Amino acid sequence: MIGSLMYIANKTRADIAYVVGRLSRYTHNPSRDHWNALERVFKYLRVTLDYSICYKGFPCVVERYSDANWITDSSYVKSTSGYAFLLGGTSIPWASKKQTIISKSTMESKLIALDTACTEAEWIKNFLLEIPLVNKPIPAFSIHCDNKAVIDLVRQAHTNKKMNRHIQVRYKSVRSQLNKEVVSLDFVKSEKNIADQLTKGLSRNAVLNLSRGMGLSP
Repeated sequence: MIGSLMYIANKTRADIAYVVGRLSRYTHNPSRDHWNALERVFKYLRVTLDYSICYKGFPCVVERYSDANWITDSSYVKSTSGYAFLLGGTSIPWASKKQTIISKSTMESKLIALDTACTEAEWIKNFLLEIPLVNKPIPAFSIHCDNKAVIDLVRQAHTNKKMNRHIQVRYKSVRSQLNKEVVSLDFVKSEKNIADQLTKGLSRNAVLNLSRGMGLSP
């Protein structure tokens, strides 16, 4: 059942990506609570059976939304990153992943998520360069982040020497993408950050509203 949900979450239903990722961590030893959560996901899909990603004829503009939660569950020490790329207002790739390193603050978790998205942005830009129909040169991808501290940090030429080494590596990686004009950074409010649903559990109405921003509709 989890395998079936992972397939559809990766193909067309980004609105269930987070919950499927969380449930997949318990497949070796599920409890009754996990089964009840799994049933709720299938009930939600039954009600929204006609929902899918709809691509429309918008201009070829790539945007990206990035977000991360910071240890909302006491049983976890690693945060969850989420990102979604939009081409002409509709999602192309999206992801909800547990971070591989431990972050000590919200800013660090957001920076890790931002670095992951910048790496993906570089790959997508190189891919688009190979498509003859795409206009050249390709402008920098606008990355929307809901944390001003991270944006201010990345725009600085120097950092605090007390910063952890693995965070310094992420910082330098993002700075490199900014200098090469692969990406640009913009602030967005949390309630309008469509990647928010990829990092934490939200109400059904919030999920549907944010999913519409990704191009999900009947």
